[in-house]
Amino acid sequence: MKENNQIAIDSKNFAIRIVRLYNYLNDVKKEFVMSKQILRSGTSVGANISESVFAQSRQDFISKLSISLKEASETKFWLEILHETDFINDVQFDSLYEDNSKLIGTLVNIINSTKNNNNV
Repeated sequence: MKENNQIAIDSKNFAIRIVRLYNYLNDVKKEFVMSKQILRSGTSVGANISESVFAQSRQDFISKLSISLKEASETKFWLEILHETDFINDVQFDSLYEDNSKLIGTLVNIINSTKNNNNV
């Protein structure tokens, strides 16, 4: 599953960026509530993708990736809120938002192809 390995790498790199964003929001912006929310959702994307590697069934695999998709959607929401309230600037937002959008697109493709190819 070459595609799954790439998304695992991409989601881990995204999680690292989210941890750094969390530290920035806490240390520089003194923002402590939304930063925890985006930390939870942004790192959960990769954690669930990692769990999917050892899924017990195709349905479990789809379930783990669906949770990742939901978490990525929540992360999108928090990025938008942080940007629109000026906690992150345009450059920070655009970069993180683009990476998150790529994860969402890849997750949708993997979930759909798994459902279609395996009659799940």
